[in-house]
Amino acid sequence: MFYIIGLGNPGEEYVGTRHNTGREAVEFFDRHFAEASRGKKEKFEIIHSNEFMNNSGKAVAKIIKSKKVAENLIVVHDDIDLPIGTMKISYNKGTGGHKGLDSVVKAVKTKEFVRIRIGVSPATAKGRAKKPEGEKAVIDFILHKFKPAEMEIMKKNFKKISEAISTLILEGRERAMNQFNQ
Repeated sequence: MFYIIGLGNPGEEYVGTRHNTGREAVEFFDRHFAEASRGKKEKFEIIHSNEFMNNSGKAVAKIIKSKKVAENLIVVHDDIDLPIGTMKISYNKGTGGHKGLDSVVKAVKTKEFVRIRIGVSPATAKGRAKKPEGEKAVIDFILHKFKPAEMEIMKKNFKKISEAISTLILEGRERAMNQFNQ
């Protein structure tokens, strides 16, 4: 059984913000891809959370009760270290200072779970993430909504992320990482 959570904040005021990217990507998967992924090789459950980002671990801890079960956890979240339109699948990595991930790691007592990191920063001319500097600038940046052109890029990326989640569920972590981490 796989468990999928998209990190974000509850409430209409957060819809369309960079920090809600994980939550919105999983909602997209649930609407458009979930049925095609059910009932084949493995089953999955989407963890719907009413917790704020920095308390995401509370929602996860209600379901993930062991390190063994955590290996089948898929956490989808925003990442300011990646440019918009990109994503990266990782496993057993650090949190990079992401407070929502910090909360999940603390709650499940392991880093051994899958993360789908979604780029939310504008790109430089060389294709690198152009991220804000300083804690206040980062907070302001992630809590603001995407510009319309950026949101169009994100919607296309949500489809790719949904395909990656389906591949994780149906074909495994290594296959998904080989296919989507390019």
